[in-house]
Amino acid sequence: MELQHIFKSPNPIIGVVHLLPLPTSPRWGGSLKAVIARAEQESTALAAGGVDGLIIENFFDAPFTKGTVDPAVVSAMSLVVQRVKNLVPLPIGINVLRNDACSAMAIASCVEAQFIRVNVLTGVMETDQGLIEGEAHRLLRYRRELGSDVKIFADVLVKHARPLGAPNLTTTVHETIERGLADGIIISGWETGSPPNIGDLELAIDAAKDVPVFIGSGANWENIPSLIQAADGAIVSSSLKRHGQVDQPIDPIRVSRFVEAMRRSLTQQDAANVKSSVMLES
Repeated sequence: MELQHIFKSPNPIIGVVHLLPLPTSPRWGGSLKAVIARAEQESTALAAGGVDGLIIENFFDAPFTKGTVDPAVVSAMSLVVQRVKNLVPLPIGINVLRNDACSAMAIASCVEAQFIRVNVLTGVMETDQGLIEGEAHRLLRYRRELGSDVKIFADVLVKHARPLGAPNLTTTVHETIERGLADGIIISGWETGSPPNIGDLELAIDAAKDVPVFIGSGANWENIPSLIQAADGAIVSSSLKRHGQVDQPIDPIRVSRFVEAMRRSLTQQDAANVKSSVMLES
C-alpha cells in the first residue's frame, strides 16, 4: 500500500487524540461538550504543528472491555470524529479500545475516515482485560459488507500485552499481512510511552515487504532520527503532551519540535542515500 494514497507524505506522522472519558466509562464526566472541545483543541494543535494525520481513540475509557463497547461509546465517537473532520483537513483513523475493530470500522465507514487501528488482529494476547483473540475473519467480512475501503493498521505483539507462547516476530508480521490481510503494521514498545526496539522494527520492515510499518509508541524528538530509519511512519502522542505527561493536552510547540526532528532526519537520510548511489555508480 502506498501511504501517499492516504497521506501527503510517504513517511507520515500520525498524531493521536486521546478522548476524555466517554458515556458509560467509569470516569465519564457527564459533558459531551467537554469531550468535543478537548478533541477539537488537540486536533487543531496537532494540525498546526505539522502532523500528516490523526488517530482518535477512547484512551481514557480505561478499564476497557476486551469485546464490544457500549453503543453510547460508538455514538459519541462518531459525533466527535465528525466534528474534528469538519475542523481539520487531515486523514483520520479510529481506534476503539481495547479491541472493538468492528465498531471502529463502522465509525470510520460512516464518517468517511481513512483507516482504523486494531490492537489484536490475529493470534491471542494475554492482557489486563483477559485473553483477547484476533477476529480478522469477522472484521474483513464486515468491511466487505459495508462496501468500505477503510484501511486496517494492525499492531503486532501489541503493547500492554503478552503473547501466548514465544512467537517469532518475522512470522507474526508475515501472517498478520498474508492471513490477516492487514494494510499496515504497527510495532510498539511494552507500554504507552515505551519505544520499540530498532532490531524489531528492522525485522518487521524485512517481513512486511511492501506493507508499511509504523512506530506505535515511545517516539520523541530525541529518538525519532534513529527509529525512523527502520520504519515508514510514526504514530505519536505522549511526547507531544504538555510536559510529556499523557494526561495533559497536546502542546503545539512540542508537536512542531517532533515534526522538525523527523523531517530533518528523513532529509539527511535521503541525502546520504543519494550520495551512496552516486559513489556506487562512479
